[in-house]
Amino acid sequence: MPKFDLIRTEHVEPAVKQMLKDVEERFDKLENNYRPTWDGLVDPLAEISLLIHHVWSPVSHLNAVCNSSELRAVYERVQGDVVSVSLKIQQSKPIYQGLKEIKDSKEWDKLDDAQRRIIEDKILGAELNGIALADKERDRFNEISRRLSELQTIFQNNVLDATKNYSKIVNDKKDIEGMPKSFLNLASQAYNNSNKDLEKKATPEEGPWLVTLDAPCFVPLLEHCRNRDIREEVYRAYVTRASEGEIDNTGNILEILKLRQEEANLLGYENYADLSLSRKMADSVNDVYKLENELRVTAWEHAKGELEDLKEIARNNGKNDEITVWDLSFWSKRLQEKRFQFTDEELRPYFSFPNVLEGLFQLVKRIFDIEIKSADGETSVWHKDVKFFKVFDNQNSHIASFYLDPYSRPENKRGGAWMNDCIVRHRTKDGIVLPVAYLVCNCTPPLDGKPSLMTFREVETLFHEFGHGLQHMLTKVEYVDASGINGVEWDAVELPSQFMENWCYHRGTLMAMARHIDTGKSLPEELYQKLCAAKNFNAAQAMLRQIYFGLIDMDLHSKFDPWGTKTVFELQQEVAKITAVVKQLPEDRFLCAFSHIFAGGYAAGYYSYKWAEVLSADAFSAFEEVGLDNEKAIAEVGMRFKNTILALGGGKHPSKVFEEFRGREPRTDALLRHNGLQG
Repeated sequence: MPKFDLIRTEHVEPAVKQMLKDVEERFDKLENNYRPTWDGLVDPLAEISLLIHHVWSPVSHLNAVCNSSELRAVYERVQGDVVSVSLKIQQSKPIYQGLKEIKDSKEWDKLDDAQRRIIEDKILGAELNGIALADKERDRFNEISRRLSELQTIFQNNVLDATKNYSKIVNDKKDIEGMPKSFLNLASQAYNNSNKDLEKKATPEEGPWLVTLDAPCFVPLLEHCRNRDIREEVYRAYVTRASEGEIDNTGNILEILKLRQEEANLLGYENYADLSLSRKMADSVNDVYKLENELRVTAWEHAKGELEDLKEIARNNGKNDEITVWDLSFWSKRLQEKRFQFTDEELRPYFSFPNVLEGLFQLVKRIFDIEIKSADGETSVWHKDVKFFKVFDNQNSHIASFYLDPYSRPENKRGGAWMNDCIVRHRTKDGIVLPVAYLVCNCTPPLDGKPSLMTFREVETLFHEFGHGLQHMLTKVEYVDASGINGVEWDAVELPSQFMENWCYHRGTLMAMARHIDTGKSLPEELYQKLCAAKNFNAAQAMLRQIYFGLIDMDLHSKFDPWGTKTVFELQQEVAKITAVVKQLPEDRFLCAFSHIFAGGYAAGYYSYKWAEVLSADAFSAFEEVGLDNEKAIAEVGMRFKNTILALGGGKHPSKVFEEFRGREPRTDALLRHNGLQG
């Protein structure tokens, strides 16, 4: 386990350099002395990858959750060396030849499905990393790889800085009328935190209030602020993040797209999307467009109807102006409150973080027969808010562990939520090494001495990330390269996470965790029914928003010419015309903060959310079919889900894994039904 209490920034560079030296020595020996067998080649390769992971994983993790200018500088200095050594391994002709020898020998017949998948993936991986290129072309390919790695880090740092750099102080009480108490608490505390030497501290009642672009502040402001000018100002700041000055990502986007196109052409692909899809479930770019457009057409008329409802409530409140993008959240929230007779703030006191966590743990015990126990203090952590847990099976055997970093820290932690692997489950000569996960969210932090009171969306996000964690922790695969989410096609990796979100609306699950922070009383039945009734409120617009992101991503990587005269923002506007029922701002530059595709793993893969949502909705419908309150049947289906979707990892193609669980191929009808867009 990483000793986070002892790691210092000055340790990173010497540690990484020593690790890379050890890796190169071991790899050089293997390259000259391998045997074309699993034990003689693939296992030693896995050991080398674990050496890299042991050092680079905690360094990358700290760069995301404890970012500082010092750590950032060191990270950028050593990142290129890590990429170079990784490319050297991927581009080794002797190793590539050895892998092909295994596939063509009698050894192949002795291997199981997971081992064969791993070898085939390594062969394809070598080809996609330029193994077949001539020396001059391979040198250029390596230059591109190193530069892309640098650009992704620069892109993410610019987004972090742009989010951190913006703030607006609100002094006038009139400007915060209608804002929820949780927002006032957060904004006044943010003001005090940014001005440590104040004689007079801000209070929730009197202010001043500091508005930021961090999600726990930005989202409620757009939903509740009655001052339209403030909504507009903050919205404009949000959609133009990292688009000007020294942290402008516009040039980085173009360079990334040019380099990806060049990389794809070097490898014989027409565009980067074709290259990306060579390792995904979707067979072609056309398959992706077919799914996206099928959903888009289904959602479009529904979304126009939703917009008319928003216009009507705005008119009824004396606002005859056309609804703009900074009005959408505000009037959506007013209509939701009117139609369903509750507010998010009414729900928040029922979702204290400790209760939600306990409810989540009860759910996975019920459906997967595992127990989760607090293990704080058994290992070091990187921040006082971080929790540590152990996972046990029904024989009380320890099978996995995870860190949970739940709260927003805009000063040094990147936004969003994610799961990453700290340790991957694998077998060594001494036995099984148990998996350990990092689970990271950006929930509303505790305020006024009370636990964090979560929005319902934050509850769903926690369940989502825990789904990723379950696939990492409950895997039965014993090979590093197919354990957990490793080796799982990217457009299937969201299946367990989106599956878990469905349980947030299940009565038994929700009531088990929804208890009022002050009275301890359960969520009233009436409020639960209203929450469920509101589940699909504006579902069509929400679906179109995801399709908007997916189509822009696919267009940029399959149709867009980064050397041409059309700008990325012009393409963005074209896609918006067919996916957004409210006209986007001409100066919208959200692409400059679209970290998923420019700094994460979703390039030409953002469609994966919708692709996997089809799988997850269909998977959840298997539980619905037997009755969500039928304990015996749910346990049986849960065990089948656990033994297939969660256990098999990248050891089998996801379509085969899904068919093992469901008994058939996936269908889209469950997704449309869950979104209220069909029957």
